[in-house]
Amino acid sequence: MALRPGLIFPPMNPPCPFCELSVERILATDGPCLAFRDGFPVSDGHTLVIPRRHVASFRELTPDEWAAALRLAKKLAADLQAADPTITGFNFGANDGLDAGQSVFHCHLHLIPRRSGDHPAPRGGIRGVIPGKAHY
Repeated sequence: MALRPGLIFPPMNPPCPFCELSVERILATDGPCLAFRDGFPVSDGHTLVIPRRHVASFRELTPDEWAAALRLAKKLAADLQAADPTITGFNFGANDGLDAGQSVFHCHLHLIPRRSGDHPAPRGGIRGVIPGKAHY
């Protein structure tokens, strides 16, 4: 199937927004993975890292895809922090499955820059996805 101009993947039915991603949105690539800014960021610089291959879960990633995703996340975190010294930490992870809050079923890893004071009680980090579990 031929690619439409400006797309990096062939169209899917139903369409996957990450497979319909325009080339202009890509920030960085590493072999089987690429990165782009989240369309609905929770903080300035919120970035997604995805495999080029359409799979729904991080559990389906190959060792090469995992390695590339981690290299991209490390590089992008360093670049973000170098460009913005107010970034003092990151949350990095995936929503894997409907009950975990996944809304786009193309595996994607969130790299979310954090800044001092961006949340009144950041202790516990991602544990906060379950109410009452962040503070222990």
